[in-house]
Amino acid sequence: MADQLKILILAAEVVPFAKTGGLADVAGSLPKAIQALGHDVRVAMPRYGRIQPDKFHLETVLEPFDVPMDHTTAPAGLMQATIGAGVPVYMVDNRSYFDREAIYMYPDDAERFIFFCRAMVEALKRLDWQPDLIHCNDWHTAVVPNWLKTVYRDDPFYADIATVYTIHNLAYQGIFGYRVLEIAGLDTLGFQYHPEMADLNEVVDLMARGIYWADVVNTVSETYAQEILTSEYGERLDPLLRDRRDRLFGILNGIDYDTADPATDPYLAARYDAASLERRQENKLALQREANLSESPDLPLIGIISRLTDSKGFDILADVADHILDLGAQLVLLGTGEQHYHELFSRMVQHYPSQAAIFLTFNAPLTQRIYAGSDMFLMPSRFEPCGTGQMIAMHYGSVPIVRATGGLADTVQDYDPRTGLGTGFVFKPYDRWALFAAIVRAVETFKHRDVWRQIQVQGMTADFSWSQSAVKYVDLYQRAIASRMPRPALDKYQVRP
Repeated sequence: MADQLKILILAAEVVPFAKTGGLADVAGSLPKAIQALGHDVRVAMPRYGRIQPDKFHLETVLEPFDVPMDHTTAPAGLMQATIGAGVPVYMVDNRSYFDREAIYMYPDDAERFIFFCRAMVEALKRLDWQPDLIHCNDWHTAVVPNWLKTVYRDDPFYADIATVYTIHNLAYQGIFGYRVLEIAGLDTLGFQYHPEMADLNEVVDLMARGIYWADVVNTVSETYAQEILTSEYGERLDPLLRDRRDRLFGILNGIDYDTADPATDPYLAARYDAASLERRQENKLALQREANLSESPDLPLIGIISRLTDSKGFDILADVADHILDLGAQLVLLGTGEQHYHELFSRMVQHYPSQAAIFLTFNAPLTQRIYAGSDMFLMPSRFEPCGTGQMIAMHYGSVPIVRATGGLADTVQDYDPRTGLGTGFVFKPYDRWALFAAIVRAVETFKHRDVWRQIQVQGMTADFSWSQSAVKYVDLYQRAIASRMPRPALDKYQVRP
């Protein structure tokens, strides 16, 4: 193709190799959809110890080479696996940094991910592959746009490489001390400065650097891209984001219908699609049995799959949980989080054993069975950059009840009984009674089975595939390449230590 792009996607986690959250799903699904559009896309991640070479058929593509780190060097090897129809996934290998029990939450996380990024940037020359664009994700890879316009600015190999920086969750910014600048080889440039962000002027906020230095910035839904321009959602970076609003975009994440499909899901009691919804009832009864709830197709069953934190709406949910059960509804919750929520919902199960069940764990097969067996899927989040649970729930025929924020607002259409249109039930104020009112509306509508089936079908036939998002990302890449602008090494937003 004459207009074929060469794209490198950097991510700290990629499905199926390593996953703790939605970033891994994006990094594992988006490249396959971009490749299907005819582009040369490759992915890079660390080779964690849990990624077994035999299991994933890893091949060594580069023997260990020296990577600049902290005014010295450290060795990195490069291995390769593939996803989809042959999308290469490069894995930076260094046992001391990555052969550990977990992926994150180590004291040297900044150093670990700076090493990963530097190794991959250096590896490009050795691979003799020059991308048109590097797509960086979250704070772990945010230093790369900074490097390309400073450390590598005079190297012809990197001179024309554009960058896109994606914010998956603004709350996790990668904030560290001055020592990180030395490790990254940026200490001569000093701190990032902003006159409206005084509390961040003497720390290294890696996400802020990604936002500032990238050619284009995006986040994972159109509504969230607008919300983060405000102090309420901006996590103290809203002044910088407003400065860059002309290069800030929102692209909704997709879901992978190859792995999220009730017609082929191996974990279900009965498989079904929008044309055979009557078979779905078997999954509801099976879930009620598994959760030790009263078995009845007529009792509305609400599913929740979430981290148990305030930001996911559990503070307002806790205040109305008893009222929800008083409606006659059942509740199945899967997830872990803050201890006081563990205790609260455990007490609820004791008081309402036939109506409430809680699974304080992560269980992928049970996750699928909750999507397939619940009548409603609850996501009352205070903020939600994108969210995929509501999209998967709709595809499985579970009608979402959500707050109008971020990706929830962009994907769930509030049911309107006057037109019969809608895919779920939406409330706006972050308030317990607004939440409860939405649940009441859903429970009352559930009694009208023909109407309910219509809502289910409208959700199941909505298209949230990655193919739509991939087209938008390619447009974003082309915009970044066309609008790529060099920046001076020092300007009004830099200050010497």
